Amino acid sequence: MQENILKDLKVLCVEDEENISKLLKSAISEYFYSYTIAKDGVEGLEKFKKLSPDIVITDIMMPNLDGLDMTKQIKQINEDTPIIVLSAFSEKEKLLKAIDVGISKYFIKPFDPEELLEYLVKIAKKINKQRVICLNKYFSFDVNSKNLFENDDLIKLSKREKEFISLLIKNSKEFVSTDMMKSILWEEDEVSDERVRTFVKRLRQKTNKELILNISGQGYLISKTDI
Repeated sequence: MQENILKDLKVLCVEDEENISKLLKSAISEYFYSYTIAKDGVEGLEKFKKLSPDIVITDIMMPNLDGLDMTKQIKQINEDTPIIVLSAFSEKEKLLKAIDVGISKYFIKPFDPEELLEYLVKIAKKINKQRVICLNKYFSFDVNSKNLFENDDLIKLSKREKEFISLLIKNSKEFVSTDMMKSILWEEDEVSDERVRTFVKRLRQKTNKELILNISGQGYLISKTDI
């Protein structure tokens, strides 16, 4: 099996049964870049918004918010996220409802973790083909590793610079304001507007002044052709 293809992927597992959650973690978590656990749909949705995982594995019947309702909300955020459902219910009605909300695969409990892992390898191949975004004819960005390339050459960026470009791409249809940058990139630090401008200026010097556009009074926008 080609487990190595999983090493850059982030997985969110939403499961309220602790024994199953522990079983899955011990069986497959080591293959991934990160493996996060949530105990119900509410926590799962919160962690999805925060972490932007590549794959979601979820139970159906859970307290607070079940797996299917959580899936509907996730699909509204990112319709391309593969969602794998685990359930003890084999009734046709549950299966059809799960398919209707856009799940990728349905595993009936008890299931073989090896079969799940094989399927994860299969969908990882599709994800890896989609993860590199062409910004323009010179620049491309790997959304998993957050690496920026110019004509296939890696540009050395700081962690904050990588996060900034990722933020611009996620918000590619609207401006990223200075306030948004402060709250996401610096979190608890007190940051002046001048520091933000200096940060962007240095990044533009590393890349290209045309890659990141500064729209006066509105914020920053990434120059793109294929997003």
